[in-house]
Amino acid sequence: MLYSVRKTLLSGLLCWGLAVSLAAEDDSALTEIQPRALDYAGIYSLRQADPNLTGDGISLAMVCRSLTYIDDKPLNDYRPDFAHNSLLDTPVTFHDSGDPAPAVSTHATAIASILFGRDPNAANDQLGNFNYQGVIPDAQAQVHQFDHFIINNVVHQKPPVGDVVSLSFGGTFEKWWTRGIESLAQHNDLIFVAAIGNGADAYDPPLYPAAGANVIAVGVVDSVSAEDLAITLANFALASPAHSTCGPTAAGRCKPDIVAPGNCLVAEAGDPNGYSASGDFSSFATPVVSGIAGLLVQKARLDPALASAVTGRAKNCLIKAILLNSATKLPFWHKGLLTADDDHSAPLDHIQGAGMVNAFDACEQLTAGRARPGKAPTAAWDKNVLRADTLAHRVYRINIPEPAGKNITVTAVWNNHYKNTFPFAAATDENADLRLELWAVDSNDHNADYLLDYSDSRIDNVEHIYRRADPNYAEYEIVLSINDIDDPNTTRTPQYYGLAWNVADAGEPPGGEQDSILWYDLDSNGIVGRTDIAILLDNIEQADDEKENYLIGDLNTNGTIDINDVRILLDHVGLQADWRREQETTV
Repeated sequence: MLYSVRKTLLSGLLCWGLAVSLAAEDDSALTEIQPRALDYAGIYSLRQADPNLTGDGISLAMVCRSLTYIDDKPLNDYRPDFAHNSLLDTPVTFHDSGDPAPAVSTHATAIASILFGRDPNAANDQLGNFNYQGVIPDAQAQVHQFDHFIINNVVHQKPPVGDVVSLSFGGTFEKWWTRGIESLAQHNDLIFVAAIGNGADAYDPPLYPAAGANVIAVGVVDSVSAEDLAITLANFALASPAHSTCGPTAAGRCKPDIVAPGNCLVAEAGDPNGYSASGDFSSFATPVVSGIAGLLVQKARLDPALASAVTGRAKNCLIKAILLNSATKLPFWHKGLLTADDDHSAPLDHIQGAGMVNAFDACEQLTAGRARPGKAPTAAWDKNVLRADTLAHRVYRINIPEPAGKNITVTAVWNNHYKNTFPFAAATDENADLRLELWAVDSNDHNADYLLDYSDSRIDNVEHIYRRADPNYAEYEIVLSINDIDDPNTTRTPQYYGLAWNVADAGEPPGGEQDSILWYDLDSNGIVGRTDIAILLDNIEQADDEKENYLIGDLNTNGTIDINDVRILLDHVGLQADWRREQETTV
């Protein structure tokens, strides 16, 4: 976790620097920036490094559901309250039927403020004064009423005006309209981000369209349990199965794709000066990710060398690959079910996906630049195509001069295929099963080459490798290929893909000197104690009874939760988080 700790410290220092620089420019500027969840996701540190990244020139489409229906007819109470001080200057276009007259939605208002909010003179009774900044405060908002969006955009397969589409709700089952969204994303290379659901407490299975193949599905990282609202909004723990829906989907697909902090300070509808906490819900984690996707699009457009990332085929696949490849692995991350071995058939963790979104690292992944097949740098991306008849595999060769203590991360994403007419049936005969491999190579003796790791899901259209480099090998090959190439039933449809990879310092193992308290503070209250022991014992019992459950507590990462993990936890009883000590000091 050392790498993650360093990034968190860097993010905090840069955010502090941003506040100081604002104060230096204007004596009336406020030093506290909200929502602090955006700082935790690396957004403010990214903006400090590149002040131009505010969403200028970007258009984001929000799809919002009406709160009230009568006889299945929406009453158009779906709109964000753009009379709120944080949204007054947002350029917005509404898309609805106009009948009945539109009204305001509290849910949509909160989401809009996370995305577009700006209020340098904001205040809250519990938090005092602060400077409110959303993810993309200079972007244009396109706000669609859900039913209108389905009729006018999905049915007619007309892509909405917007570089990114964000949707913070869903349904339990795949339906024609969710497949229509999949088709819209595939045929138009549309970046579509959606909420996965609010976990076991809400009885939510993975929700569609997020549970679909071509959508970026977002889960939520819980805020900590603190008495002080300021501390709660600034500190985050893990994705909890109680609040963030676990995969796999009914079809066996790994979901969510990524997680983000969701408990943001948000605008209150009906009160132009009002702000309150949103709570730990995937609805509010989703705009964090969709906004970051918008920042990546903006960055690519600002730099001619990066422009190809967001033009042409598979641009949605590449942005997804970059987001997943740069995500921060939180404690207990593992592929698929809890086992000692790497799960080659499950590309992602069933609750974290690829990990927690990291805006700063995602931008670094993007700006590393494009590399074609052949010799490549240790961090790069490519947007390319595989063809079963001529180009069934692609090879990228990287060299790591000092491989000891390094992690190699590689992510491949491609679209599944759908018919573009109602009812938007899955075009399974056009889908390909891709395989991602990582080879350790000895150029002096190829007999010593060996397959270090691979990801080969027969269901997912994402493959992900997260592997410690072999200290004895400096050369590696990343190989992306079409499976079953000799099978006459293998599709000849071209498969456009996005691929991202990087090499970074590996973190400390559990229990290491720099280890995170999140390995042991299972109830997220800032201190390791009796409740954490009770949670671990309960998870041991569940692990014995229900092998399919997603459980945390494998402290020694040996693939099981047992008495050895209890011993490790007991060794850390009394350990406190920094924020807990801060809370006790102020009290």
